[in-house]
Amino acid sequence: MAPSAWGPERTLGCRFVAEVHDGATLRKALLEIACDFSFTWIAETRLLFDALEPRRFAELHHNPTALLSELTDDDLTRALTPVYLERLERVQGRLVRDRGAETWWSERSGPRDLLVAYFSAEFGLDESLPIYSGGLGVLAGDYLKAASELGLPLVGIGLFYRRGYFRQRLDADDRQVEHYPLTDTSRLPLQLVPMAPVVELADDDGNLVPVRLAVWRVRVGRASLYLIDTHVEGNPDWAVTDTLYGGDRANRLRQELLLGVGGVRVLRRLGLEPTVFHLNEGHSAFLQLERLRELVEEQGLSADEGLERLRSSTVFTTHTPVPAGNEVFDPELVRLSLGGVVERCGLAWEDFVTLGKVETSDSGFGLTPFALRTSEHANAVSELHGAVSREMWHGLWPERRVDEVPITSITNGVHQRTWISAELGKLLGDTDPHFDRAKDLAAGDLWEAHRSAKERLLEFMVTTRGEPLLDPDVLTIGFARRFATYKRAGLLFSDPERFARLLTDPGRPIQVLVAGKAHPADEGGKDVIQQVVEFAREREAAGRVVFLEDYEMTLARRLVQGVDLWLNTPRRPFEASGTSGMKAALNGVLNCSILDGWWAEAYSPACGFAIEGGVADGATEEEQDEADAAALYAVLDGQVLPAYYERDDAGVPQRWIELMRESIAELGPRFGTARMASEYVERLYLPAHEGALRVASRVG
Repeated sequence: MAPSAWGPERTLGCRFVAEVHDGATLRKALLEIACDFSFTWIAETRLLFDALEPRRFAELHHNPTALLSELTDDDLTRALTPVYLERLERVQGRLVRDRGAETWWSERSGPRDLLVAYFSAEFGLDESLPIYSGGLGVLAGDYLKAASELGLPLVGIGLFYRRGYFRQRLDADDRQVEHYPLTDTSRLPLQLVPMAPVVELADDDGNLVPVRLAVWRVRVGRASLYLIDTHVEGNPDWAVTDTLYGGDRANRLRQELLLGVGGVRVLRRLGLEPTVFHLNEGHSAFLQLERLRELVEEQGLSADEGLERLRSSTVFTTHTPVPAGNEVFDPELVRLSLGGVVERCGLAWEDFVTLGKVETSDSGFGLTPFALRTSEHANAVSELHGAVSREMWHGLWPERRVDEVPITSITNGVHQRTWISAELGKLLGDTDPHFDRAKDLAAGDLWEAHRSAKERLLEFMVTTRGEPLLDPDVLTIGFARRFATYKRAGLLFSDPERFARLLTDPGRPIQVLVAGKAHPADEGGKDVIQQVVEFAREREAAGRVVFLEDYEMTLARRLVQGVDLWLNTPRRPFEASGTSGMKAALNGVLNCSILDGWWAEAYSPACGFAIEGGVADGATEEEQDEADAAALYAVLDGQVLPAYYERDDAGVPQRWIELMRESIAELGPRFGTARMASEYVERLYLPAHEGALRVASRVG
């Protein structure tokens, strides 16, 4: 097969078998569905596999390919009921329509030679492919799904982590314990691409060692994702792509080099020539050095001309003001792997290092400054985050006013079809949700759909986490996200006496579901998990606070569909976006949040609740936490509980339903990946594509 045949034009997936009449033909039909991650956004698809062996499917982390490998043809034959076959036919028909439909891009008649290469350190497509840790990865996965639906000419580049991020459990002392099960590639819908490009990486003694790369292709509807893997016979005994964000600083640097330098080399071997390179956070920034090397060595440009060329065609998205998301390395560590490449690019080492600094006095080499200095097009991920980023990186453009710093904002979105509940999806449209219909839904119908999703969540907790069955009539609050300390998971529990009164109010009780992982090195985050679990065990909690171990995408989907209230309490302004709240909003789950990230621009009293604990400038973190906690309790007591527990004669909370309708109708379409992706196209990709052509014609 020619290298170019692995490109986006050949990603429409398998053809479905015409007839299913026994276990063997059912297996073939189900494998054809499972071979493409477009199965993740058709609600009935999961039910096809869940109906075969629900408990085992859950144990296999909802991996359809793995489940089919364990079932015999006789097992599958027993599933062939008329109801099952009707569901299978509906799913097949939907996939066929999706793959053959006209797309936004084809109807728009954009430039035919546009191709975007989208680089990200993690991609969250589904729980069964555990190469993500949190919001950055899930956002990247949702973005690929939107690219498929819109028909965007876009290819994804990432790393294949054999042991993923980590699976979480709690020990006898309620401390988080990490374990890293090995992912079996034979039980995933991955295609090994016939190539083995090489990247030179420094060993611990500073010697450059050639590392051969295996490349896996993942189908995501019309889009393709290519994952780089160093588990190749003959390679050094380094676990470079073993775990996401794992290892010491030397290994982290090797991962960044594989993603950036290796990613460009993979694209070249595929025969793909992207006209726009999109860096999703700074982890892939070294791709710019590889591109510069190509321009200097292969096209004869000077270093300055090469930098101008690559800048014009690069889009960089910064995702967080938190240091952990803005990698900084010791320049001498970088020199071990890249010193020779920098010299071949015609750059003095000192000039290269300067590209990775904000101030010349900075001691480290920062990937975010390097990405910003080598990208003409840059954006933050919400309006507020845009303002924060322009202030934060003003030092790169000291001659400009802060509001003139060239970092715009495109607010994140979520892939609605992945996250909307089956019950609500049926009310809003059998194929694609029409969110404006929410305003016309009968209160009883909307409430029944939500109640059904809630009951499924509570039953899911019983069957997969061994929790007791909670009361579906009680206001249920969800808090689920990474346990980074700035997200303040403990804020709700900071006044135990007041919180206990809310929990056990006989007329207006609440129950709280908490989930999330702390980074393995984040002892502060682990402390918060331990405190939450210990509180849940106390008598005052009365069985109404539950910590759900091993937070992943399947649990996340159940939570954003089934709780009543979604709580978010970051320390402003560190929440750059906050996409979990968007997923809740489109399901009619009301947000109660600090006015940070997306909620700062989305909030209206007509669709949710704001926590505003304002204090004077210069307040300490402790003073801000205290004020925000007091505001949170006041909002729960004075706004949330009255709206939820006020019922009509039919037992329906009419005020709550009005808020749900507004949340679905107004926030559902506004904060979707289709809007987000189209903004990237119009505001960044097309200007980058056209600008790159102009620069190329001028400088060669």
